[in-house]
Amino acid sequence: MQLAAIIVSLVLTVVGVALIARAVAQIYRFVKLGQPVPAGSRTDNPKARTITLVKEFLGHTRMNRWGIVGFAHWFVAIGFLTLPPTLAQAYGQLFEADWVLPVIGGFLPFEMYTEFIGVMTIVGIVVLIAIRLLNLPSRAGRKSRFAGSKAWQAYFVEYVILIIGLAIYTLRGLEGAIHHVEHYEAAYFASYPLVLAFKGLSLGALQNLVYLVAMIKIGTSLIWMITVALNTNMGVAWHRFLGFPNIWFKRNAEGGTALGALLPMTSGGEPIDFTDPGDDDVFGVSQVEQFSWKGILDFSTCTECGRCQSQCPAWNTGKPLSPKLLIMSLRDHAHAKAPYLLAGGGKDMEGNEKATAEQLKDVPAAALAEAERPLIGTLEENGVIDPDVLWSCTTCGACVEQCPVDIEHIDHIVDMRRYQVMIESAFPSEAGTMLKNLEKKGNPWGLAKKQRLEWTKEVDFEIPVVGKDIEDLSEVDYLYWVGCAGALEDRAKKTTKAFAELLHIAGVKFAIMGGDEKCTGDSARRLGNEPLFQELGMENVSALNMAFGEEMDDEGNFTAESKKPKSAKKIVATCPHCLNTLGNEYPQLGGDYEVIHHTQLLQHLIDEGKLIPVTPVEGLITYHDPCYLGRHNKIYTPPREIMSAVPGLRQQEMHRHKERGFCCGAGGARMWMEERIGKRINNERVDEALSLNPDIVSTACPFCLVMLTDSVNGKKNDGKAKESITVVDVAQLLLDSVKTPVDDEPPAGETDSENAPEPQPVK
Repeated sequence: MQLAAIIVSLVLTVVGVALIARAVAQIYRFVKLGQPVPAGSRTDNPKARTITLVKEFLGHTRMNRWGIVGFAHWFVAIGFLTLPPTLAQAYGQLFEADWVLPVIGGFLPFEMYTEFIGVMTIVGIVVLIAIRLLNLPSRAGRKSRFAGSKAWQAYFVEYVILIIGLAIYTLRGLEGAIHHVEHYEAAYFASYPLVLAFKGLSLGALQNLVYLVAMIKIGTSLIWMITVALNTNMGVAWHRFLGFPNIWFKRNAEGGTALGALLPMTSGGEPIDFTDPGDDDVFGVSQVEQFSWKGILDFSTCTECGRCQSQCPAWNTGKPLSPKLLIMSLRDHAHAKAPYLLAGGGKDMEGNEKATAEQLKDVPAAALAEAERPLIGTLEENGVIDPDVLWSCTTCGACVEQCPVDIEHIDHIVDMRRYQVMIESAFPSEAGTMLKNLEKKGNPWGLAKKQRLEWTKEVDFEIPVVGKDIEDLSEVDYLYWVGCAGALEDRAKKTTKAFAELLHIAGVKFAIMGGDEKCTGDSARRLGNEPLFQELGMENVSALNMAFGEEMDDEGNFTAESKKPKSAKKIVATCPHCLNTLGNEYPQLGGDYEVIHHTQLLQHLIDEGKLIPVTPVEGLITYHDPCYLGRHNKIYTPPREIMSAVPGLRQQEMHRHKERGFCCGAGGARMWMEERIGKRINNERVDEALSLNPDIVSTACPFCLVMLTDSVNGKKNDGKAKESITVVDVAQLLLDSVKTPVDDEPPAGETDSENAPEPQPVK
């Protein structure tokens, strides 16, 4: 028995080590096929990156949001990383059944740790197996987060872990019996029942059992190693190695998710100058090798857990987009194409082959065939990613927020959109109208710029316009960036007027732009039209900098003195998309501003006692978190605190809220596209709201306001919603409570209060 165990184990070891070494080299070369990234963008602040990695792994910061799943996975992950000494001991036991590790062998804390983690690894993997079996696609269909995952790979990994855990536990019992443990000892606190079970066996039987179980443990470990080495696209296994560098190289060294700003377009690792692009600049991604090396690493790291899929509004409403399946498709395509690329293959901008026939002569036919597949194409075109998948994304960020290994889904989707829009002009036709309106009129509705100020005629107080009523913004506390929707869309204008009136009541000095401002470019950028975003953005940055008192020289450049503007660059916006673009993306264009959301400022004014809600607003209210306010900018509390301050309101959260909030369907330029596949996302969200039977559905975004109102009105017409239900911005709620004080209540602004902290701008 002993000789057979030694031979089998050593043969598997030689094969496994050789294959895993080859696989590691293959993955390294494979990831390097990706394009470079801007210098330092993924390696800045190594200390912070290392701290972030340790926090995310040891704290399981994403996994633990899922309760028992995170708890179970933590023990499995810790067991994998810290129990290799038991593998070393198993090798020694092949030759001497009672062999123990030098130094730490017999050390009580180590023995107790091995017992505890060994048992908890078994418990953890049994829990994870049970969760998978209870949520099989055959039971739950699309609602299963495992739908589309490679089932055999998951089962293989899970049962390997279970077998190894049981082998460790069994070996502990055999070790105790061989070492004549007569009474309960702390070193065998978990395996003592097995010690008792094996106690009556002869020494020879115990030794043969040790050889057998040690061989099973080693053999199972090496079979796992050989299998994953032969399947380098096996994310469910490789993520336990690749997850560490993928987290370390994440976009934000401090640990934030890849949300908020989109990255500037680059080619060859350098930002593209759209005023004078290079002849060889590549716009967007049309071939898998045009993704950055971080993108290739992202694809390889996906563990197919399906958390992203379970949260995706497109997938949940019957559309073809699953963030998980998209990443898996890109990964499998990249791995299948890798032999062709590593041989020097690739296409130039005209579609001509770069490599010679001699270079490609040894490339497998399957890799050559994979190289001919279009990255974006229909099933009939044998495309890797269907166009309907690409255009279903709302860029809500739910996938990025939930991914436990920090895959940056939105960046990759937008990169593919950029090529489709800028080079192929292939995008939903309705979005073309929006782009033309932006180009010609500076707003998505195509309305005249003079209409931006029409709403000011509907309030009974003067609203200063910078450059007309005041010279610059040094005379006011805030620039109120009204935005296109807030100035031009009838429902959003109600929010604009309510917020302006609240600022007037609170005595806050503010001004607005004069109507020459353009759309911030959020929708154009997320659709993929980066040049249009840059054009709109640079015009706005120039106008804003001048409004803040910065001075320009004769050549149109801001002077050195302008580094110290006459006023703090404080902007308040009612639109989260404007907030995100102004605060997070305009710094890429030279515009650095302190930007806050109107709910942050209103909450601050309430805390200061400058706004006092006194009139009750009766009814049950539920709040919808706008994606670009919540997930993208982490602003969850202010709207809820405003509602809590309004007398009479009873708040109740929808099932999906805060970081798990469900999109309204308007983000990612979807506001301007028809929704022809599956259930409308806004209807799904409103159905969730109506399940609470609320009197009011509130939000804090003009896009959300439009989408939710449209759905509620439709359901009223169909008799599926009560006529009294309303959809309002929280500013409207607050105004209803503030502007009509009840008798004997002090007017707003006359109560004593401690100084409240200033609202923090987006970063």
